[in-house]
Amino acid sequence: MRLGVNIDHIATLRQARKDVYPDLLTAARECIKAGANGITVHLREDRRHIQDRDVFLLRRTFPKTHLNLEMAAVDSIAKIACRIKPDSVCLVPEKRQELTTEGGLGVKSNIKKIMSISRKMQRAGIRVSLFIDPDTEQIKAAREVGADMVELHTGAFAEYSDPQRPNFKRSKAQNELQKLLSAAKSAKSLGLQVNAGHGLTYKNVRALARYKNLFTEFNIGHNIIARAVFVGLGQAVKEMSGLCAAPL
Repeated sequence: MRLGVNIDHIATLRQARKDVYPDLLTAARECIKAGANGITVHLREDRRHIQDRDVFLLRRTFPKTHLNLEMAAVDSIAKIACRIKPDSVCLVPEKRQELTTEGGLGVKSNIKKIMSISRKMQRAGIRVSLFIDPDTEQIKAAREVGADMVELHTGAFAEYSDPQRPNFKRSKAQNELQKLLSAAKSAKSLGLQVNAGHGLTYKNVRALARYKNLFTEFNIGHNIIARAVFVGLGQAVKEMSGLCAAPL
């Protein structure tokens, strides 16, 4: 199981004072050294954390490390992606006032636009993933637009499956897990690589990591950065990487 570490919130801390630290390249280097299989960053339209320069420097400094760029399906960010050439992009929905991504991409209702952006990325040699809810119709739409991968939104599962969260409820977590597994099987049957992410923590990731026949990669950020406050970034990544590699 591959682990992509999202380092957006290193940039969040830096941007809180519009300063030069903590340094994003140092953070990426620590993650890679500790066993991360890739680095994920989200270049939002509002630039609340990751900046254009960050993505350029990450690509130039770590040319052999898998770089996954999360982005809205808009032409302005697509142009930047074509210049940077990350290994993959993950198209996600964006709302200006949201604290974090609130749901999956509405692929079915935006076929033409998403297909246009996806083809532009693929012509530039960039693999395309779509961040979607575990819904059969969205998976079919992802296949229709020609995506290479889907990243299943694990937010609902994460909310119910982590005992530290106020909405923890084992029965609901099990229902959400079954939705994810069913969606992953459906996506794989259509030839799509299946990744997963959003809200995954040290407490719940193993429930998904058991299904190595279905999932290829997890993209996890906030919980790793939160853990790093206490144990250091390298140790935090090592711990999560170990959980993702849990035996069947």
